[in-house]
Amino acid sequence: MSNTKTTLKKQLAVANKKIPADLVVKNGKIIDVFTLSIIEADIAIADGVIVGIGQYDGNNVVDAKGKYISPTFIDGHVHIESSMVTPKEFSKLLVPRGVTTVVTDPHEIANVSGKSGIEFMLQNSDSIPLDVFVNLPSSVPATPFESSGAVLKAADLAPFFSHPRVLGLAEVMDFPAVRDGDDDMLDKLQAANDANGANGVIDGHGSGLDATGVNIYRTADISTDHECVTAEEAIERIQRGMYVLIRQGSVAKDLKQLLPAVNERNARRFLFCTDDKHLDDLLTEGSIDYNVRFAIELGLDPLIAIQMASLNAAECYGLKDRGAVAPGYKADFILLDDLTDISAAHVYQNGELIAENGEMLSVQEEQIDLPTELMNSVHLKEFSIKKLTIPLQHNRANIIEINPNSLITNHIVEEVQVKQNEFQSSVENDQLKMAVVERHHLTGNIGLGIVKGFQLKDGAIATTIAHDSHNIVAVGTNDEDLAKAIAAIEEIGGGIVIVKGNEVIGSLPLSIGGLMSPHPYNEVNSLLKQLHGALHELDISQKFNPLLTLSFLSLPVIPCLKLTDKGLFNVKEFKHITVQA
Repeated sequence: MSNTKTTLKKQLAVANKKIPADLVVKNGKIIDVFTLSIIEADIAIADGVIVGIGQYDGNNVVDAKGKYISPTFIDGHVHIESSMVTPKEFSKLLVPRGVTTVVTDPHEIANVSGKSGIEFMLQNSDSIPLDVFVNLPSSVPATPFESSGAVLKAADLAPFFSHPRVLGLAEVMDFPAVRDGDDDMLDKLQAANDANGANGVIDGHGSGLDATGVNIYRTADISTDHECVTAEEAIERIQRGMYVLIRQGSVAKDLKQLLPAVNERNARRFLFCTDDKHLDDLLTEGSIDYNVRFAIELGLDPLIAIQMASLNAAECYGLKDRGAVAPGYKADFILLDDLTDISAAHVYQNGELIAENGEMLSVQEEQIDLPTELMNSVHLKEFSIKKLTIPLQHNRANIIEINPNSLITNHIVEEVQVKQNEFQSSVENDQLKMAVVERHHLTGNIGLGIVKGFQLKDGAIATTIAHDSHNIVAVGTNDEDLAKAIAAIEEIGGGIVIVKGNEVIGSLPLSIGGLMSPHPYNEVNSLLKQLHGALHELDISQKFNPLLTLSFLSLPVIPCLKLTDKGLFNVKEFKHITVQA
């Protein structure tokens, strides 16, 4: 936060009670996130900044009517692309819920479109109610074992570090590159620390790392991790000076498992994030407000939960002007009726009321400028149903087993059905064929594997939301529907397709990089509801989100077994293996 000399003089005069404040909030219960206590006093605001707590007069007065006054919330790590809408539309989902700041990693669109994707996300998030800070993608591609749409070296990222909303480097997921001192990775790490205007924040991605791996990350000045799945992992990281981001998204739901690690002595090293959350879940559950609500429901002190969602997140990312209701901080706050529901009755940003009772007060509809390089991003090379054959010499196979509501899969070996030396999908045994089809550079690569746990009884699903390289990922009960779904994805230019009986019964076009729609969120949500209706026709399990689960089965940096366009990938050994066991 920077003030001109004239502005600062005015603010000091208001703080000293020589002149009235622009706005005074009275009769509220201020949540003090520094001492975890409640203060009953006025809040004086001048030029969008809180300048006093006490008794003040103002040109305008808001009567809080006994409500709690909390700092607004911060999402410490989110991929906006996973909402399937643009940053402008994303802001309309979060701000009414009291989330006014996010730290985003645009590596989804960057894996498709490189620097153009980062530029689009920065431009589209400019001058919107949501404060969008960016950590630059560190691993595009995530590994050398897959084909992404772009490759970003340290030199490609360097110009972005001077942007005022760029904080540092996003989740470093290429652990071998850090461990082995890869020159380009070290250049990226150094750039994050050296860049003018950057806070040197470097996010980690420590999925499956042991204590030695955490030591390596901390030595590289990597300061956060959002991939913990057990309380023991969380403690191991904060003991080594890391911040732990407790994630509750659409697939990865880690809050319940991690919360036992949090206590009054170590809570300042924890914050919240969503990572990846679908549009429909944001609308029904919320964002960080949901994390806070759920943590309180599980027994966490409400003031600690709010502290984690505000001050802790702000300090973790060097955002010194926000995260508390106190002098010198931005006048970003919410009014709450109670400390259990955590539902924002009123949302203020820079001292202005911008949302009330779950609705934005003012919405500016603007035409989106869509760079041509982000459109028409699906290109297949001579695809046919014959290329979906998995040859097997005997009936034992390496299989990806899903863990519901987790990014981690199991590597299992089972007997499968084989006919004429080819794998046959089995609905009865819940062993289905999965494909990852390269769609960026016409390589013709098709990775094939077997997945267990989808409980899909009919048809096929395909999508270009396939973390992190975002090729086409598809699963099906038969080759005809699988091939139809893949071909239909190319026809709509990317998105999600559901097929049954060789007919497309549901689709959601995502023309921006195959990841986002240019349309308003309510229109996208309507199509998403239709997709879920089509999923019901496939008689699929309702215990997890099948669309998001599928999209993460191609991510080769989270254990144990995944599928890339180059084949079945053993994450623990960091190498491809055959389907044949």
